[in-house]
Formats: sequence, structure tokens, C-alpha cells
Amino acid sequence: MPYSPEKHWPLLETINFPDDLRELPRSQLTQLAREIRRYLLDTVSSTGGHLSAGLGTIELTIALHYVFNTPDDKLVWDVGHQTYPHKILTGRRELMSTLRQKHGLAGFPKRGESEFDAFGTGHSSTSISAALGMSLAARLTGQKYKSVAIIGDGAMTGGMAFEALNHAGDSDADLLVILNDNDMSISPNVGGLSNHLTRLLSGKLYSTAREGGKKVLERMPSVWELARRTEEHVKGMVAPGTLFEELGFNYFGPVDGHDLGSLIPILQNLYDQTGPRFLHIVTKKGKGYFPAENDPGRYHGVGKFDTSTGESISSPNDAREATKPSYTQVFSDWLCDMASEDERLVGITPAMREGSGLVEFSRKYPGRYFDVGIAEQHAVTLAAGLACETIKPVVAIYSTFLQRGYDQLIHDVALQNLPVLFAIDRAGIVGADGPTHTGAYDISYLRCIPNMIIMTPANADETRCMLTTGFLHDGPAAVRYPRGSAVMPAPRKELIAVEFGKAQLLRKGSKVAMLAFGPILTAAQQVADELDASLFNMRFVKPLDEAAVLQAAAEHDLIVTVEENAVSGGAGSAINECLAAHGNTVNILNLGFPDTYVGQGTQAEMLAEWGLDSEGLLNSINSRLKQLNISNCE
Repeated sequence: MPYSPEKHWPLLETINFPDDLRELPRSQLTQLAREIRRYLLDTVSSTGGHLSAGLGTIELTIALHYVFNTPDDKLVWDVGHQTYPHKILTGRRELMSTLRQKHGLAGFPKRGESEFDAFGTGHSSTSISAALGMSLAARLTGQKYKSVAIIGDGAMTGGMAFEALNHAGDSDADLLVILNDNDMSISPNVGGLSNHLTRLLSGKLYSTAREGGKKVLERMPSVWELARRTEEHVKGMVAPGTLFEELGFNYFGPVDGHDLGSLIPILQNLYDQTGPRFLHIVTKKGKGYFPAENDPGRYHGVGKFDTSTGESISSPNDAREATKPSYTQVFSDWLCDMASEDERLVGITPAMREGSGLVEFSRKYPGRYFDVGIAEQHAVTLAAGLACETIKPVVAIYSTFLQRGYDQLIHDVALQNLPVLFAIDRAGIVGADGPTHTGAYDISYLRCIPNMIIMTPANADETRCMLTTGFLHDGPAAVRYPRGSAVMPAPRKELIAVEFGKAQLLRKGSKVAMLAFGPILTAAQQVADELDASLFNMRFVKPLDEAAVLQAAAEHDLIVTVEENAVSGGAGSAINECLAAHGNTVNILNLGFPDTYVGQGTQAEMLAEWGLDSEGLLNSINSRLKQLNISNCE
């Protein structure tokens, strides 16, 4: 349907919580869905956020809160991209203007934000495990609440989802899993006939007859087996549910996830049942807004945009930044260039082709491109297997998602010293996505692994050069770079490696030495000029340039380490260990993220909050100099 800019929501304005929703007659729910769709477009176009998924789950969200007694009944949303309608209906409608902003509504479910957010999410494929845990807790404590996991088709590619399905079926848990299949248009068997049959199969009469017949026929094994197979064939005419039935679930669907007239009765039938149930619904991403329906990938995550045209609204600063390549683009260009030079190169991504910059590579080299789905563990071990046979894999992955393949990184890649390059995007602060996506720990969790090489380029050119360095290295290597526009200078065309394990002394100063890792070097440069401090671009976390560290310690009264990573176990910790090992007792100040989660807000806001912009660095250093009674004047 075309988008209407009308800003009047007569039904929605009466709904503050699901209790209000349940007072509406069913005849008004379709109108409510239309109003939520307009409201969602109006708010997200003003704040930015995840749009397509939420537009596709409006009817499902209404139906769930209409049928289930939330928050006593537990709704667990996988990933959380689709939960904006849920937030609107659970007391947060008026706060949608603060979405993903500093101190505003989180972009994902968050337990501390609302009692209706049963489980915090942000990473994929966790919903079934969490909802199963809640179901088993109800059994253990004698409570009667229901547990529902809502998972998208993409998240079903994660092995964790199938581990949970296998356990749920075996434990005979009172659990409803809803598969939101939004990767295809409504297929021919999703409509009147399929909805009608699913309603019958989920109904009380059928369920009672099924269980009663089962008790009788189980005494006659051959007849029971015939009846069981007959039931499977009947279901098979309606739905591809054999796999889920074999896992111990009673499967229903597929049904039209936008048809409230069918969805609500089916959910009511399933509410009255117990045991593992699996409902397959089909929805359309971007439903009700043509630009998003036509290109759901583009509208998956958006900035501010004009709803009438679908075009982005950029500030003057955004326009200036847009002239610079992003770090992701620098990687993308490098990957294609290196692939043209070395036919052994393959690119691997866990379902992040666009986000990690593999679109062009996948088009140019389709036979050397592997998207493994949301399966980070498999991605890492797949790379290890390829590397065993003379292939040179490049795993393009976000810092926060590499955490999910940590055992495989240690056991399958590093232990065997295999030449796998990890291109780690979104290292450091990511901005509005907040703590679930912040790349705050990769230096810390990589640094302790033997055989790992860790590089922290400070600008676009170094990023390209260090990717080359890591690719040519005969062993595991990681290059970490942040989200957003790259610091200049622009990358050279040549594929040139940097001097291995060597830092750069960029400025010789007096009493303070600043040792910077990564693009935070830019802020450190301003502070070094202000304080007349020496400045080292450290480049490598591992192997650490110990000669540069010891030189800095010998010639200065205070060493300051600066990184966009957790201080605990980070690059600064590597400096501390180096100095301690050599018996050096120089004063040290480690600056980075403290022992807490980094919140949401713009990258600039979060850097300022944690004292990692130039002003914050200057204040921290001056405070430590005062504490130590060190004058920065000669």
C-alpha cells in the first residue's frame, strides 16, 4: 500500500499496554495494524533504525499480545530487529522518538527497559534456547506461564537454533516456536486452504482425537505406524514440516502472517495445547511501504529518510564524510584487488555480505565466495579446512560476531597455525546499536591466543597495507578496523605490506609518551601537539614492538596507552606486561573502555563519554600528571 503521511492514530493512541489491546474487538485490529505501520514509518524515518523487519511483523505482534497474557507469558524475539511494533504496544510508544539515541530506547529487546522484554537480544539464533529455558523453569517452579520463541528464517541458519530444537523436542517442553519466514513472497499454499487446514489441525477437536487415538493405536504397533504415516502425509500436503516433526515438534503451517483473521484463531488453538509446537508463518519484509518491500535489504537498517521518496536525509557533516571511503569499502576494494593477484584467495562471511563489504567480490568471484549463513563457528572452521589445502581464506566478520566462533578460532585455526586472515569490521564503538554490537573485546580475546598476529591500522592506507601483510603471513592474522569513514590518507593502489611488528615514532616530545593503537591516533595527535608529548603509532598489538616500548619508557616520565578496546587485557595491558617483564617501573596510564558495557549513542558521543576524544584524553593525562606532581614544562 502507498505510504500515507497522515499523523493521526485514533486507535493506537488508546493502546498503552497489551491489556488495552485485548479490549478491542477483532474487527478493529486490521485498522490498528495500519496505524502502527504509519506510526513506525513516521518515527523510524526521523530517528533511523531497523525498518523492514518491523514492518513485516506488525500483524504477528498484534496477534501475539492479543492472545498471550504478556508479560506473564514470555515472548522471546530472536535478534530483535523486528521488535519496534512490540515496543510500541508495550508502553514505549511515546519514547520511539528516542530510539537508538543516547539514553533513549534500545534498538533491541532489553530486560532493564521493560518487563515485556523477557530476554535481551541483539545476536542471532538465541531465542529458542532462551524460551526453552523459561519453559523448563516454569515446570520446575510449578508456574503456568507460556513461552514463545519468534525466530526469523535467517536466524534458523544458526546451528544453535537446531541444538535448541533438538533439546526441546526431547524434553517435551511446553514451548511454541514461531518461524517468521520472510525471505519469499506468499507461496501458493499459503492462503485460504492452508490457513483453514492449519486452523483445523491446531484445534481442540483434532488434538483430542489425535491423543485419544494415539493411546488406543499404540497397543497395535502396525496400525499405529500406518496412522502416524498417514497423518504425516496429510500434513505434508499442507506444509514442509517433516523435519520439525522428526525433532519432536507438532508442526503447523505455513500460514499468512499478515492475515489476522486466521492468525489469531490459530494462536488461540496453540495456546490451549502443550508440548513442543512449531508454527510456520510467511510474512513480507517492508510490508506496507513500497520502497522497503521492493528493496528490503536497503531498508533493513536506515538513517533518517524522507518517507515520500525513500531518500536519505543527510546533514552537511554526513555529506562531507560521504566523500571519504569507509573502512569497509577499503577492505572491499583490497579483497577484489588481492583476489586478482592471488587465485588462492577465498572470501567467507557469516551472512554479512553487504555489511562486511563482500558484494563486489561475490559478483566478480562467485566461485570463491562463501556465505555460510548465521553460523560463525562453521565460518571459522570452514576457513581452517580450506587453509589446510593451500587455499588462503579471508574471513570478513564483525568484532562482536567473532566472539561466537572463539573456540574454533583457538582450536581449529591458531592451534594448527593455519594461514587464515580475519578482517574484523566494527572494532570499537559502533554507535546506535549499543552494547550488543560494540567491538570492545577483540584485542583482549585475541591477544592471549598463541600464533595470532593482531594489527590496528590508524587510517585507510594502513588498513590496506595491513590486510596485505596479514594475507601474506604464514599463520593466523587479524586486522581490526572501525565502522564509518576512514581516516585519510587514501589507500595506495599497490598491494604493499608494512614492516612486520614495527611501530612508528611520529612525534618526539618531552615528558609524556603516547602509544596509540588504531584510528584513535588522530585524537592522540591533537593531544600530543598540545602537551608536547611523543607519539607512537604502535600498529601491532602482537607481536608488540618491545624496542619502541622500552625506548618510550627510558625517555619519558609517563607512558599513556590509548585504544578503542576494553582496558582489561587490551593493548595497554600488553604494554604493562612488557615493562614489568623488563623490570621497568615507569608511570603508566591506560586509556580505553572501562569495565562496563558501552552504551548506545553516536560514535562521537560514546567516545566523549568514555574520555577517548581529544578533550577527554587531554583531561585524563593532565589529571595523572597533577597526581604524580610532574610538570610538563622543561
